[in-house]
Amino acid sequence: MQSDVDPERTSGDPGVGPGAGSGVSAGADSGARDVVRAALLDPAGLVRAVSSGRRRGLEPPHYQRVELRYVDLKDTRHLQITEYDERQAHTRNVAGADVEKAVDELLDLPYGTWHVETTTETLRLRYTKKGKELLHRQADSREQETSHDRAKQRVLDPAAPFLIELGISDHHGRVKPSRQAKYKQIEEFCKLLAPALDEAIAAGRIGSGRPLQVVDLGCGNAYLTLAAYHLLTSAGHDVRMTGIDHNPAARKRNTRVVTALGWQEHLRFVDATIQAAELDVHPDVVLALHACDTATDDALARAVGWEAPLVLAAPCCHHDIQTQLKSVTPPAPYALMTRYGIVRERFADVLTDTLRAAVLRQVGYRVEVVQFVDSQHTPRNLLLRAARTGAAPTSELQSEYRTLISDWHVTPRLAQLLLPDGREVVS
Repeated sequence: MQSDVDPERTSGDPGVGPGAGSGVSAGADSGARDVVRAALLDPAGLVRAVSSGRRRGLEPPHYQRVELRYVDLKDTRHLQITEYDERQAHTRNVAGADVEKAVDELLDLPYGTWHVETTTETLRLRYTKKGKELLHRQADSREQETSHDRAKQRVLDPAAPFLIELGISDHHGRVKPSRQAKYKQIEEFCKLLAPALDEAIAAGRIGSGRPLQVVDLGCGNAYLTLAAYHLLTSAGHDVRMTGIDHNPAARKRNTRVVTALGWQEHLRFVDATIQAAELDVHPDVVLALHACDTATDDALARAVGWEAPLVLAAPCCHHDIQTQLKSVTPPAPYALMTRYGIVRERFADVLTDTLRAAVLRQVGYRVEVVQFVDSQHTPRNLLLRAARTGAAPTSELQSEYRTLISDWHVTPRLAQLLLPDGREVVS
């Protein structure tokens, strides 16, 4: 059971409180913030909490995102607080009376959303443009372990019907041993999608009161498409989703799966290339999971052309820059980085995604490059998460970018698609 809760409309009911069931608001003396506070201060119940975004009209917090969980250190339970800026994570552990103080200080910061997972429910607190608190509560009947060595909470229930239809889970709702890696990929992708969307909504980049438009470019067998649709609709969003892939056989198969699930009214598949895909409405969210080589650049370029507020892309192979580096005389003293084939390939991977992030920043996006799944599940485990801000690029960023492509004599595909001066190497 789940619902969105506005404490201002329901606070007159004296019979409910923070411990009430899913979909029930806080009591008369307790608002949405107090429900979240109680969850954060419960060392036996809190699994994980994430806060991000900023409230409209307020200065952004010093850190872009903060994550909380409890850990056991030297036989004492501590609240572990990890704060992220553009470059790195900063972790601190607090215990005793300092926990309550730290939680209150974090709640006072102007973050736009809180996503809190407990052993019994998931809480999503967001602030509207007018500063009103909206609390969404979703019950979770699965028992969660809260010790330091606990397994991570699953976002996607292995028994979800779409996973069974896709053949990832068996008919008993258990992930098949041969499909564990695929399940892990899409689950971890969804773990990053949910808070990023909450942040975009809280920042006013994605409007409320209308269907959420989502497109998956190069969707293939639609693992991510279906997972994202399931995740977002389960969170209470009214979703209109489109999967794009130039493979008629895949489209036929995916349509059959969607029809079997009864999702065909709001989820469709279009047989088209990424470059040629046309949408009736510009998307709010663009996804691209493991589009091969420059297909990732094509997907990012389409997202920018649509002015998509949120983009999540996990690149696949990086042949374009790898090929260019084979004929390049490296700048001193970096010749050793291209001497050995395997090192050159790995460096090309890093250089490609670095340049992609730099190009996106120059066209008005804030970009994070994160690891979304452990390398044991897939070697292609980086994720570009980009939020449209419309900010103009700094002269420092432009200078650093031009120096980088000039020194390495490379021309990124994404720059060719998006930057007026990206077609030629700057000398």
